[in-house]
Amino acid sequence: MRRTRSKIRMAVGLAFGVALLTMGSQSASAACRLNSPGGQIKHVVNIVFDNVHLRRDNPNVPSDLEQMPNLLNFLQNNGTISGNHHTPLISHTAHDIVTALTGVYGDRNGIPVSNSYGFFKADGSVGFSSSFLYWTAAGGDGKPQMLDERGKTAPAPWVPFTRAGCDVGAFSVANIEFERVPDDVTTFYGAGSPTDVAVRQQLASSSAAVRQQPTTDYLGIAVHCGLNSPLCNNGFAANDPLPDEPGGYTGFKGLFGNINVQPVISPSGAIKDLDGNVIADQFGRPGFPNAFSPLATQSLGYAATMLEAGVQVIYVYIADAHDNRFGSGTFGPGEAGYVAQLKAYDTAFGKFFARLAADGITKENTLFTVTPDENDHFVGGAPTPANCDGVNIPCTYAAGQKGEINVTLNRLLLTQRANATTFSVHSDDAPTIYINGNPAPADTVVRTMEHDLDTLVATNPMTGATDKLSSLQADQAEMKLLHMVTSSAARTPTLTMFGNENYFFATGSGGACATQSDCVFVGPNFAWNHGDYQKDITRTWVAMVGPGVRQLGRHDSDFTDHADIRPTLIALVGLADDYVSEGRVIAEWIQDRALPQGIRGRTEAFTELAEVYKQLNAPVGQLGRASLVWSNGAVTGTDKSYARYLKRIADVTARRDSLAAAIKTALNDAAFRNRPVDLGTAINLGVRARILIEEVKAEATIGRAFTN
Repeated sequence: MRRTRSKIRMAVGLAFGVALLTMGSQSASAACRLNSPGGQIKHVVNIVFDNVHLRRDNPNVPSDLEQMPNLLNFLQNNGTISGNHHTPLISHTAHDIVTALTGVYGDRNGIPVSNSYGFFKADGSVGFSSSFLYWTAAGGDGKPQMLDERGKTAPAPWVPFTRAGCDVGAFSVANIEFERVPDDVTTFYGAGSPTDVAVRQQLASSSAAVRQQPTTDYLGIAVHCGLNSPLCNNGFAANDPLPDEPGGYTGFKGLFGNINVQPVISPSGAIKDLDGNVIADQFGRPGFPNAFSPLATQSLGYAATMLEAGVQVIYVYIADAHDNRFGSGTFGPGEAGYVAQLKAYDTAFGKFFARLAADGITKENTLFTVTPDENDHFVGGAPTPANCDGVNIPCTYAAGQKGEINVTLNRLLLTQRANATTFSVHSDDAPTIYINGNPAPADTVVRTMEHDLDTLVATNPMTGATDKLSSLQADQAEMKLLHMVTSSAARTPTLTMFGNENYFFATGSGGACATQSDCVFVGPNFAWNHGDYQKDITRTWVAMVGPGVRQLGRHDSDFTDHADIRPTLIALVGLADDYVSEGRVIAEWIQDRALPQGIRGRTEAFTELAEVYKQLNAPVGQLGRASLVWSNGAVTGTDKSYARYLKRIADVTARRDSLAAAIKTALNDAAFRNRPVDLGTAINLGVRARILIEEVKAEATIGRAFTN
């Protein structure tokens, strides 16, 4: 039945699509009211990588971007690229992408723990929910997946654009297109709807190719349309509801999944990558490929097709080049397969920029933003030969000298500490721990767990050294300060252990470890660790090119994080969100003529206040990093010191929140409401912020003394 309906819709869509392309994309663009100075910005292209590095992981081996000169030169020669950019905590794919999309941290978007999160059920047991679900889905705790401080679905990132009459395309970017089947199909189309029934029937098929069909047809691809957009004036479009959106959101439509997007943007046939290959699944069915691990040629090929069809705003995701995209296993810096994949990515960017230029889509009329979600840490030994550079002399790694060191945490606790507490973790380099029964922070079982985690050690299988496994611990009070506690109490972990960056922690079945290798071993399939607090993981890069962006080249002077990308982008295109961001407009990177009027008159006051604000409020700013050390000293110390800490950190967090609210409101008002930052206010707030930062640094010094 579903196939028959699709054929009818395809016939209608082909006729519509031919008419659309003969009209050209101009009619779609004419309705798009971006409001950049002089109306220069006509398109927005947002690219997010998974774990692609600006800095070198091995001093002899060119970095990822150095091996992609088509991209690096475009960014450095035409705009600003900064290596002083940061992730939130926990640093990982879902959380990082959503923070960049929205400009708010996990406490305001519902998913501070990536890529899944635990939640306590009413009986005290623990369930888990994927962090990857469509924007309007419900999480495992019954609350909105994208849970904001109101207890409602957080504002969607495409809304200012579609309200301005622009179409927003997405390819593989977290949660703004369908992420899981049948979950998101059921959420969007309704349980028992014809689409839902058809998808569930396909998933129940005995044929692997048929079971794959819903993923290929519906996941990873969407176009959210402006009102009356020609792209959604057809039988392929569906209503695009956002019932919790501030200010309302009615009458808008969207195209969801390749099955609905492709007939509209490429009515002549299947969409191809930049190398001329049909973008398809492993069975050859055209549509979404590779289970959210798309190659550069695929993501950029689909993006180019969207742009050529008149979609003005594009969000695309590209998988990392570290893992083997054509087989199993992973690579270390300089390995031949790694270098070959980066070369393919470089070639794809060369073709992408050339194709866009031929379409008249250039840096003169297009705003480009590029960033990775995270900056993973390589776990491995030294390569051979010692002088290898990867490009001219390939690097190789001995067996057992490349791969995350996996730890079965509950079994190791039982072995070393006789601790048999029942708990679950979100597996990661920095595991969030959920103790069954959801005990209070000062409960004996929690305090014992914290002390036992602090004593865990392992003999490193690569180096033979004895490693302490827990680097820092954050209790619930500290997680609140770090923006890791949402408005759903059920989602709050008991604690988080920020671990040794070479280890990856999970739980498993079985008793005590007979030998260490039962519980600690090198996992050869992954060698790039994420999710922790260390600088080589949380410090990454961002780049912007286009009208209004200064041509600063490599520019590391300004501390920024993922929350700053959103307000800077929105300010450059002359739009506004219906909420106050946790980020700030990076005014230092914007040409004077393109600065919002409320910043232009008092730029120095704005930037000075913005700089101290980031150190006050960003999870890995000065206050956040110092508070982690403070927390660790308290939770691993005596009960008396911990009780003192709980009182002090509650006061510090309240003061920080109050100060941050005042500062971000002032910054937002300047950027989007034409209310320049008052110099006296800036001085007063800045001084108070610096005083609080120094207070927490002093507490961290005491905390460090407790742990040394």
